[in-house]
Amino acid sequence: MVNWEELAARAVERHEDGVARLPDAPDERQRQLTRTGNAAWAAGLSLLMAGRPDEGREWLLRAAERYRESWPDAPPGSWGRPIGAMKSRLIAGDLEGARTDAVWALDAGAEGSESPIGTYAAALARLVRGDDTDARRLAARLSGRDDIPSAVAESLDALARSEAEGYAAAVRDLLADFESREAFLEDVPVADTVLALQVLAGERGLAVELRSPLLPS
Repeated sequence: MVNWEELAARAVERHEDGVARLPDAPDERQRQLTRTGNAAWAAGLSLLMAGRPDEGREWLLRAAERYRESWPDAPPGSWGRPIGAMKSRLIAGDLEGARTDAVWALDAGAEGSESPIGTYAAALARLVRGDDTDARRLAARLSGRDDIPSAVAESLDALARSEAEGYAAAVRDLLADFESREAFLEDVPVADTVLALQVLAGERGLAVELRSPLLPS
């Protein structure tokens, strides 16, 4: 059994300690901001799992802010940060904030990135903005790759096409992929991508009922 309260407390402590010790040097600062973002993300998800949704949302929004703060001095191609910000805001229910972060990702050049993670960021951003035709084109670029879970690409594509059966099958495969994992970011066993995509699915009337130890009850 996971002690979610303990995980949340540890994550909050890491965030507070990291913020209190932010260095001035740009490279060290962006790294520390990313670590504090990850800690806030861990706190938010753990609190959601502990049945404290309001506090969880507050910490997820804080995570999105830390990821955004880390961006100006981040190395080129650090697309995990806008992805993390968009997912955090989606899970927190901040759709308007997620759209703002989607514009950030697109303005930063995610759509022209040659990396799969950049393409993923662009596809997610297009879905968040409701640009489903563009999202379909980008999701197609992820299909068949071995460095992006196939269930992610299939879920993005099904959402962009508003295909209910295709999405239901893909998101269940994605959840099964999470359930098979032995390692999680910040050691927090939560299917965060599933939670974020379910919000986008809900916007399109495609959300499905899912149950898992990796999802809030």
